[in-house]
Amino acid sequence: MSWDFQTDPEFAGKLAWATEFVKARIEPLETLDLEHDDLLRIIAPLQDEVKANGLWAAHLTPELGGQGMGQVALALLHEVLGRTLYAPLVFGNNAPDSGNAELIALGGDQHQKERWLYPLLAGTIRSGFSMTEPDSAGSDPTLLTTRAVRDGGDWVITGRKWFTSNGSIADILIVMAVTDPDAAPHRRASMFVVPRETPGVKVVRDVPTMDHPHAAFGRYGNHAEILYEEVRVPHGNLLGQVGDGFLLAQKRLGPGRIHHAMRWIGQATRAFDMMCERAVSRFSHGSTLADKQMVQTWIADSYADLTQIRLLTLYAAWRMDQVGAEEARTEIAMVKYSGAKVLHEIIDRAIQVHGALGFSTDMPLEFMYRKARQARLVDGADEVHKVAVARRVLRGYTPRDVPSEHIPTRRAAAAEQFAEALEALESGE
Repeated sequence: MSWDFQTDPEFAGKLAWATEFVKARIEPLETLDLEHDDLLRIIAPLQDEVKANGLWAAHLTPELGGQGMGQVALALLHEVLGRTLYAPLVFGNNAPDSGNAELIALGGDQHQKERWLYPLLAGTIRSGFSMTEPDSAGSDPTLLTTRAVRDGGDWVITGRKWFTSNGSIADILIVMAVTDPDAAPHRRASMFVVPRETPGVKVVRDVPTMDHPHAAFGRYGNHAEILYEEVRVPHGNLLGQVGDGFLLAQKRLGPGRIHHAMRWIGQATRAFDMMCERAVSRFSHGSTLADKQMVQTWIADSYADLTQIRLLTLYAAWRMDQVGAEEARTEIAMVKYSGAKVLHEIIDRAIQVHGALGFSTDMPLEFMYRKARQARLVDGADEVHKVAVARRVLRGYTPRDVPSEHIPTRRAAAAEQFAEALEALESGE
């Protein structure tokens, strides 16, 4: 049996470099109000440094221009990148581009890879994932209404999507649309690559949200509402086969949930560090906050929460490396809703320790708090994942008229099992 909590020394060195690089070179960008194009120009030399250190696009195989890391190594890297919104962009594995690159790698032919995957990996184009719709439940993609109808050698797409992350700045959009409404529920939809400049694609707006309540159109991290009005694309823009939409979506979302969870841990760790720094610095009612038992409880609980979710997430990543994402679905679902809960609670405690300062925009905590709320919704609402975990767990149990641990029943069975020994004890033999 092999059970090892150590990180390979060479990779540990890369993580140490990445940690210092993120803190010293990327986190300062948070304080600047940059337009997207200006941001891309500023981070270009930083991206070159990442490539020189062998950490660019770590989520993909070497033949696709990535590093070919397993999920455990990738999870450890994402923990570092989660500290700041811009780090994944600098390291070439930001959502939704990383997941969309995996989609094209999985379902795309060579022509599609050359046209869209390689430029996506090089960072010369941006992408959006267009699945969620305003008029159907996002947690149930079998209810999608956007249609793609075959017309000769083309497909004509009609529908409305929203929360297409980075949709307003994307060069290409991966659109999930119903191609056969009469097929089995999970064979109804397919995926298409749609260049954003295609006639009929109308980016209606960037949707204001808790993390961007006054959304300025065309900013990195925004979520677009997009209208597809008889958008015509050639059959060659279909990813995989007709009806593969749900299969491809699950292959994209499984690893993505692990990456999200580890980035949440990095974000929660940053909030934890701020909380501890404030606790040892702030003096009130005769002592520092660090001497107050209530604050000590928050710190102790937060440290335990962080350690538990980190180990659970790394275990899920290890399971993926060992048996694949399909067999690790339960662990992946657990880290999704557990990680979201820990992220929210630790940031909330950090704000409380900072008092009015934490509530103000002079600290990053208020933005982190607003952004953390989406964690319980993205990639499937927490409740959906909890139901899935419970169902899988309950499959291992059988209904019984009498509980298996019913003591009177067990006592009778034990008396029968050990009858000879009990008789010998009674007779004194």
